[in-house]
Amino acid sequence: MAHKHLITHIEFSTRDMEETKKFYSDVFEWEIKDYPGMNYATFEAEGGTGAGFNPVSEESPAGSVMVYINTPALDETLEKIRAAGGTILMDGYDIPGVGRMATFMDPTGNNVALLQPLME
Repeated sequence: MAHKHLITHIEFSTRDMEETKKFYSDVFEWEIKDYPGMNYATFEAEGGTGAGFNPVSEESPAGSVMVYINTPALDETLEKIRAAGGTILMDGYDIPGVGRMATFMDPTGNNVALLQPLME
């Protein structure tokens, strides 16, 4: 069976990490996990896709949402993106304990991330 390339992670931009965590925790009762050394926090909606809060920056302006698509072969997927007219923004790099990640822009201008998780 072919790999389904599921959406595996979503990031919301935040101007104020504490305020954003409190808002989503209060409204949706999501459990928030902090990564202080990374200025990052994650949550998982029950039965849903994992997600995180990313500080506002030039690469992640206010109002932006980054969708991560799971792929079993990051380099092959990047080649398919290039061939189909996409632009690679950040080539594959390792995230310790997580896997390999890359970002691209689709022909419309949407920024999207790929994640090749570590094999368990």
